[in-house]
Amino acid sequence: MGLPMHAEPAAGQAEVPSRIVVLGGLNADLVVAVPRLPRPAETIMGERLRTFAGGKGANQAVAAARLGGAVSMVGRVGQDAFGDMLLESLVGDGIDTTAIGRDAEEPTGAALIFVEEGGQNMIAVAPGANAKVGRQEVDRLATLLDAASVLLVQLEVPLMAVEAAVQAARQAGARVILNAAPAISKLPDALLQAVDVLVVNEVEASSLFGRPVESQDEAAAAGRAALENGVGAAIVTLGAAGSVVVDRSGASPIAAYPVVAVDATAAGDAFVGALGVALGRGADLRSAARLGAAAGAAAASRPGAQSSLPRHNEIEESLERAKPQQAGPKSDAG
Repeated sequence: MGLPMHAEPAAGQAEVPSRIVVLGGLNADLVVAVPRLPRPAETIMGERLRTFAGGKGANQAVAAARLGGAVSMVGRVGQDAFGDMLLESLVGDGIDTTAIGRDAEEPTGAALIFVEEGGQNMIAVAPGANAKVGRQEVDRLATLLDAASVLLVQLEVPLMAVEAAVQAARQAGARVILNAAPAISKLPDALLQAVDVLVVNEVEASSLFGRPVESQDEAAAAGRAALENGVGAAIVTLGAAGSVVVDRSGASPIAAYPVVAVDATAAGDAFVGALGVALGRGADLRSAARLGAAAGAAAASRPGAQSSLPRHNEIEESLERAKPQQAGPKSDAG
């Protein structure tokens, strides 16, 4: 089976990307590679500190843009050097940044990231200006949405803003993809009922639905719980063990692409961005998830957040000979 690089549009639909609007966090990622993740009260000697453009919202925007999406980013950064860096990075990928505000009081968000050999990571986020995202950003977002749009949203900005953005998308007739990350134990029923596709990894699914999620069977059960809570469809990702798509027609496993994991920081964001692009072009959910798996695997094979996000040709070059596998060493590649 070849990679689903050019997802087929629905019958009668032109293969023209819809606008993808992303509401979410923008962070400067401060990354240290370590031989292993530290235990509590332990100091680990790592390599040199590296700074990358990141934030789940910005990562997903870049992932979508690099795969051909027409992307607008909505959020907030500080009036500082990190904010300048993030805006320049987004513009460099052709992303519309006119709906990103500059906060005069709060600094740009920052993530402190340890990455161990094998790609597993530990992350702490100082939200900064992300915590001030609210009505102003939602009003800007509403002007960008129409019935052909896809809204991508995560949980690195206040939940009230997420809820308002999703309702604005529903009013515009846009499709809504909610990546419920970072993990949260409860989301409002009204929010879940307005979501077309919920995307969570095993940790997020376990937290949200109060059940262990380690196997594909457990992921399918979590997906069915999501549907019972009102979402249109759910995708539970399991790192190198693949993912499971659950909708009204049933549960389908999506195989992972085997790669040597270097840094899994943005693998899930690559998955979501690719998913949004494929769905915006009219692909069915399972084909879109396969593109997401390929993008996530490619991202996990390189260091950094936005620096790791692949373009079409890079996915083809690195994965065209790789056959998907159902299981493998644990990573967060999607």
